[in-house]
Amino acid sequence: MTRVIAIANQKGGVGKTTTSVNLAASLAATKRSVLLIDLDPQGNATMGSGVDKREVERSSYDVLMDEASIADAVVSPDGLGYDLLPANADLTAAEVALIDELGRELRLRQAVDSVRGEYAYVIIDCPPSLNMLTVNALVAADSVIIPTQCEYYALEGLSALLETLDKIRKILNPRLHIEGFLRTMYDPRNNLANQVSQQLLQHFGDKVYQTVIPRNVRLAEAPSHGLPALMYDKSSTGAVAYLALAGEMLRRDEASLAAG
Repeated sequence: MTRVIAIANQKGGVGKTTTSVNLAASLAATKRSVLLIDLDPQGNATMGSGVDKREVERSSYDVLMDEASIADAVVSPDGLGYDLLPANADLTAAEVALIDELGRELRLRQAVDSVRGEYAYVIIDCPPSLNMLTVNALVAADSVIIPTQCEYYALEGLSALLETLDKIRKILNPRLHIEGFLRTMYDPRNNLANQVSQQLLQHFGDKVYQTVIPRNVRLAEAPSHGLPALMYDKSSTGAVAYLALAGEMLRRDEASLAAG
């Protein structure tokens, strides 16, 4: 059964793309079939997977505009173990082009439904805003992982996202649920980070992953080499943390299947 998971938070710089790329690589390392969909016009997940966004023939823009299927546009980056639907600046035009289209919120869901069954996991990297691209991702997804930096404005920023999720659940996608909150760029020496971490646990309980993603130089360096941290430096704390996250997700999935 295919699980479609959007990585979303309208706040920039919280580790969405880092999480998307490294989670895709970590799940692939457990021998699961994975598709990573880049839905951000910046194309950072594409570049971070070693694919030049300026040279892709077809992208998520073509899929959203119904000019190509996912199967037509997907690429397989060398040695990473997952497939990629790349993105580039063309996606910005999709926002405008979709405004007058009927069923514009359903474009990605229809495309993803065509490959359900071919992958164990489909990971969607969302842009840092609650726009039509993010709405498409949330309508296509079964669940959402929300990367959350443990800093002062983190909880304040979550309220708008949670309201959006609630609206989409009521109107467009009743199956959508929160997969989990992921604490990112965590520095345990920082008192504020520890306080915000505790607040997240108080607010959201077991929806907060036990796995915490630390601040890590190797994790920050890896994208400039077009590699997930697992391929750049598999012994780094960042790579180990994302492998732990993949393991925690798989255990949760097995537990929910066993519970029926």
